Amino acid sequence: MRNPRPSVDSAFRILVVAALAACGGSDGPRVTVTIPPGATLDAAIDSLSAHDVLRSTTLFRWYARLRGLGSSLKTGEYSLPQDAAWGDIISALGHGHGVEVRWTVREGLMLGEVAELAEAQLGIPRDSLVVAAGDPALRADLGLPAAATTLEGYLFPTTYVVPVHVTARELVRVMTREFLAQWQPAWTPRLDSLHMTRHELVTLASIVEAEVRYDPDRPFVSAVYRNRLARGMKLEADPTVSYAYGRRLKRVWDKNLAVRSRYNTYLYRGLPPGPICQPGRASLAAALDPALVPFLFFVAQPDGKHIFSVSYAEHEAAIRAVKRMQRESRARRPPGR
Repeated sequence: MRNPRPSVDSAFRILVVAALAACGGSDGPRVTVTIPPGATLDAAIDSLSAHDVLRSTTLFRWYARLRGLGSSLKTGEYSLPQDAAWGDIISALGHGHGVEVRWTVREGLMLGEVAELAEAQLGIPRDSLVVAAGDPALRADLGLPAAATTLEGYLFPTTYVVPVHVTARELVRVMTREFLAQWQPAWTPRLDSLHMTRHELVTLASIVEAEVRYDPDRPFVSAVYRNRLARGMKLEADPTVSYAYGRRLKRVWDKNLAVRSRYNTYLYRGLPPGPICQPGRASLAAALDPALVPFLFFVAQPDGKHIFSVSYAEHEAAIRAVKRMQRESRARRPPGR
């Protein structure tokens, strides 16, 4: 049997009570409520109740119908405070206010790539995010040196839940706050023992991130670069050359090594001026705690794992071994592939 439509008098009483209920709080803990496509008003109300956003479902159901929510219900993921004001709930679900989306940024993306991802998936113009990443106030909050003109390296890679119409500045602020949240208090005194600033540490971590495909190699790659820095050797990291070009090169050729940029670690000693991508937690940890090994060289195998060497002679032998693996791999490949 259908619920009877309330009379004018009862509707008035409902609105009076609802007006009082609409004074609920908005500062309580927020919860994510999913209203799936095709959901009925009753199903939406049940979900709101299950997440403690509503207390009185029966009265709210009448109130919502009087406000026309049944025909204007917008689906999506909403961030709502528990025991929310009814008026706020009606406004949110009726107009799609507060709908959120999940957005994932993987480790190792450069700023330009993060901006392209935001444009493709969130509708934020690429240039807007790049400009927002140059926000001097946010750079100051992170304690970045004056030479750091962008937040490259500090847009922490993870999965975010953000408003569907999030702005470039809001997104950058959320990502940098996540970096600060991920930075452990014990890491700061560790910087002193490494004789590095946090900016230098993040820069090193970004190079480790760009080099490694096989997770267990991270502390060893970090150790190679730390050992090179200690000996005054050039880092000669291919990803820094790619960054100097402003785009991801499929392969770094000998001709690319001459690009004039402070980010080219084949030309300049020491760390580049800043990070070259967004390092994840594992690479930050590897930069903070490199393996205690004497390696100075490494070369990647076809499977992504690295061969590490102490001497250049060992390194040359490793390169020959890798080239042999590559030839054997091509020989096994079916014709036409």
